[in-house]
Amino acid sequence: MRNVLVLCTGNSARSILGEALLNALGEGRVRAYSAGSRPKGAPHPGALRLLAAKGIDTAAFRSKSWNEFTGPDAPAIDLAITVCGNAAGEACPVFPGTPLRAHWGLPDPADVTGSDAEVDAAFAETWRLLELRVRAFLALDLASLDRSEAQAALAAIGALEGAA
Repeated sequence: MRNVLVLCTGNSARSILGEALLNALGEGRVRAYSAGSRPKGAPHPGALRLLAAKGIDTAAFRSKSWNEFTGPDAPAIDLAITVCGNAAGEACPVFPGTPLRAHWGLPDPADVTGSDAEVDAAFAETWRLLELRVRAFLALDLASLDRSEAQAALAAIGALEGAA
């Protein structure tokens, strides 16, 4: 079981979706969490609508600081994935064990304005692009790769369709 932390600035949209996808598709192999450097305080309503539409219980999702994952009682993080350009450019916390790091930047669906249908379409597209990355990640045999090969494979995943 690998612990994956999906990081973004606000922890309200992309990182929440990444956490949900990794937990749903990687059940039994991956335990995912999400956090932000400046959490918004609550998941974006568009993220919650999408998760509910996918049949995922939204009760446990909350916007939280990455500081929750740096203390002595925090789970050991094996992989830290940034999903926005802001988080990739910020200083990330030091995780015990020196986790692998990856940047899977995507446009922020929370920036879309308009009707609920327009916002929901942006979230659906972000879900689709994240799902491509999560499936590619889950197809990797990380145990057979050395650290530099694993980092290269994770970087290639970050460059898939829609990379920002």
